Amino acid sequence: MSDAPKPRRRWLLYAPLGIAMAGSAGFYAMLRGLQSGSYDPRGVPSQLVGRTPPGFDLPPLESANLPALADADLRGVGRPFLVNFWASWCVPCIVEHPQLMHLARRGVPVFGINYKDRAPDAQTFLTRHGNPFRRLGRDEPGRVAIDWGVYGVPETYLLDKDGIVRWRWAGPVTPEVLEQDIGPLLRRYA
Repeated sequence: MSDAPKPRRRWLLYAPLGIAMAGSAGFYAMLRGLQSGSYDPRGVPSQLVGRTPPGFDLPPLESANLPALADADLRGVGRPFLVNFWASWCVPCIVEHPQLMHLARRGVPVFGINYKDRAPDAQTFLTRHGNPFRRLGRDEPGRVAIDWGVYGVPETYLLDKDGIVRWRWAGPVTPEVLEQDIGPLLRRYA
């Protein structure tokens, strides 16, 4: 009996080496992309960019005394605006909230979609942190978020004056995102 591996099993000896080499090549490509600026580790692709959002009709957060939100409200705004998915239980939503308040004070329309949240908790959040929204819909079951392709909250979309999605940001809107991304996009699509 021979101790040499059978020819059919020999490839199993090389499989871990092949996997390690493929992983190394991918990691090297990512590092090169970071160096050249062509790889954005926070970038999340969206099928909505360049298109109008899917149809929806959400009920209001009644205690906020704001109108409900539907896809028809995203047409004919006449200027670029944001749609922000948020929740009271979302810690990054607290981080981004001052930037949304800043945009609202500057007159930028911000529409909110409260995601999988209890109405009293959402109202407490807005009472504590302020309300930047012109319209606010409640997506308690999360169906609208699924249709938009939301990965998690917070998530923000910039739409142009015609209601076409032009940009998406998965994660909190920080002062840097506001300055480097949103500001130039608002000017570009004005």
